[in-house]
Amino acid sequence: MRSRRLLRTSTLTAAAFGLFLAGCADGGPAPTARASASTSSASGAARGSAASAVSAAALKPYYAQRLIWRDCGVPGFQCATLRAPLDYADPGAGQVKLAVARIKATGPGKRLGSLLVNPGGPGGSAVGYLQGYAGIAYPAPVRARYDMVAVDPRGVARSEPVRCLDGPRMDAYTQVDQTPDDQRETDLLAASYTSFAKGCAKKSGRILPHVSTVEAARDMDILRAVLGDRKLTYVGASYGTFLGATYAELFPGRTGRLVLDGAMDPSLNMAELNRDQTAGFETAFRSFAADCVRQSGCPLGTDSTADAAARLKAFFDRLDRAPVPAGESRRLGESLATTGVIAAMYDEAAWPQLRDALTQAMGGDGSGLLALADSYYEREPDGTYSNLMFANAAVNCLDQPPAFTAPAAVRSAVPSFEKASPVFGRGLAWASLNCAYWPAKASGVPHRIEARGAAPIVVVGTTRDPATPYKWARSLAGQLASGTLLTYEGDGHTAYGRGSDCVDTAINTYLLEGTPPPPGKRCR
Repeated sequence: MRSRRLLRTSTLTAAAFGLFLAGCADGGPAPTARASASTSSASGAARGSAASAVSAAALKPYYAQRLIWRDCGVPGFQCATLRAPLDYADPGAGQVKLAVARIKATGPGKRLGSLLVNPGGPGGSAVGYLQGYAGIAYPAPVRARYDMVAVDPRGVARSEPVRCLDGPRMDAYTQVDQTPDDQRETDLLAASYTSFAKGCAKKSGRILPHVSTVEAARDMDILRAVLGDRKLTYVGASYGTFLGATYAELFPGRTGRLVLDGAMDPSLNMAELNRDQTAGFETAFRSFAADCVRQSGCPLGTDSTADAAARLKAFFDRLDRAPVPAGESRRLGESLATTGVIAAMYDEAAWPQLRDALTQAMGGDGSGLLALADSYYEREPDGTYSNLMFANAAVNCLDQPPAFTAPAAVRSAVPSFEKASPVFGRGLAWASLNCAYWPAKASGVPHRIEARGAAPIVVVGTTRDPATPYKWARSLAGQLASGTLLTYEGDGHTAYGRGSDCVDTAINTYLLEGTPPPPGKRCR
């Protein structure tokens, strides 16, 4: 499986499932002339926030900086450090250093500029994605004409990463019961969220209030100008679609060719997003189950998808009562098992691995599902974690007010989540509580993004996408004044570069020629 983590919603913080949803996983089964330094005013989340418009003079030193490129240690790639204001409302109050990487256009053909890529998360490393996938595996005609570029957003990976818990404490956090049965278990879950938040505040207090999507989008505009591009050309996957749409909202006149693949709907509040995503995982699971029950030896039986869902739910319930060995000091309980199953929903290529892992786990060996969960959390064999989950929570909890502010509100919402997914609903409802204890006040609010004045923007939606439901793509394409929807009828999270010649041809044509697909274009 490719290592591409795209989106997680705030749900996922403790259970790896919903972060906005740290987002996409492939690892877990896992894409001009110098402009004026002046910023444009924006609506919605940008209005009245810490990233509100500031004077051109205050930002000029950042827009005028020169990148010093150096060898990355990865053949063909160069790296540099970009400076940006820590606080756009007070550019003189300090700065952040952001990691940038590029691989130059290979030719032949005239160079078209820079193509910025972001794999989502929030929290996924764009630099790692570029070096490990996009810079070598994107369609050759695109790589020939564009310098492929990535910047780790502030707080992520190599860009002043948010830190919260050490390995052992993170292990404990991922194993907390996500479906509390009584007050004691509810208190333990709330305490785990509180401890996580306090750890972030203690280790990352300086950066924590300044990792919003609006600020990351403003950082991208500085990078665009420093690279010498008049307009931004961009491919964003999963959460990266929200980042790209936010850029278009802030800087419509500087928006070039934008591909938003696996789109989020910025008009929905966090509870709505998490509930929709819960339904998305149910849709993806039923697609997996329909495939599984047709094969002999399916661990969920060979009857119907409904029976398969009931068997999986019953298995989760057994693990809630009695975790099974997993080949090491950790045992596989309900929370980690659920994470492992959800991780495999991002890419149908992981379905055989999931069948084997479920067969093992139902026989008393949880190592296969634990490996899937670890890949989703980006846990290394030595017990350390990347900062994916820390950054995921930090961005999500800053971008919107919490889905729920107290356990009582979650209890009231559980039936609606269970209606969305009898298998995953209860756990994902409780996972939506994490931002209630966050130490930094949310600076954004849900709102429609129209980006009037922007060039044509291509929004891509997959009909059975688990993490970013198809209806989100339809909604975002409808909100954007220049949005065009490209539909992929299939499974998995996102569509570009995942095997559909129809999708790849449509997007390549847009990136290379500027011609978006016709309205209503569908690929299979």
